[in-house]
Amino acid sequence: MSAVGGAWDWLTTGANWSGQEGVVHRLGEHLYFSGVSLAIAMALALPPALLLGHHGRGGALAVNVSNAGRAVPTFAVLTLLLLLIGSDSDWPVIIALVLFAVPPLVTNAYVGVREADPDVVEAARGMGMTGRQLLLRIELPLAFPLIWTGVRSAAVQVIATATLAALAGFGGLGRIITAGFNRQITAQVVAGAVLVAVLALLVEGLFVVLQRALDPMRRRPARAAPPTPAPSPSGATR
Repeated sequence: MSAVGGAWDWLTTGANWSGQEGVVHRLGEHLYFSGVSLAIAMALALPPALLLGHHGRGGALAVNVSNAGRAVPTFAVLTLLLLLIGSDSDWPVIIALVLFAVPPLVTNAYVGVREADPDVVEAARGMGMTGRQLLLRIELPLAFPLIWTGVRSAAVQVIATATLAALAGFGGLGRIITAGFNRQITAQVVAGAVLVAVLALLVEGLFVVLQRALDPMRRRPARAAPPTPAPSPSGATR
């Protein structure tokens, strides 16, 4: 039997979806790690990145420092955190995933605000808007597509990277893959990889839909075009 066929049989076997080692339980753990890490990363990265983009100061340094974190292997960070914190809590995994999610959030938020249409920004400033009004009502809506792209990218990366938590003894869909390796069941390894890939694709699609629903520029009503004046009668006098 091929690996793909074996993986399909494994996924369609009901016993593999229930219990502490089942797909449903492991999926819940995976979503927990990913969701908590992404929420913390957004809370830590977006406010300062937006402010730096608004003021145009220190942003390049922040972006370079955050991007430098991409060069550090996530599993190495997780191992170091396990030595410092221990495995009694989920914080080693969460902190490692937060550090991995921060770079795209910082970069996209800063660049999005800095590249907001300068003509629109200057017009709003000329109307007497304060710095806070300018950020919240003009720059943030204009930068939303790029900011949300960073959020979507971070979410997909975190979903994929959370699989490494299993190598350190934590839960998640990665435990299905490691269990398959330990038992030398190739079908289970392939099935676990398929589950992670499908979850990442579903999250990607969900965030695309949310972007269309949340984009403030799309939700603003379009201005009605001015009425076209009726042509003057050919015989009318002026």
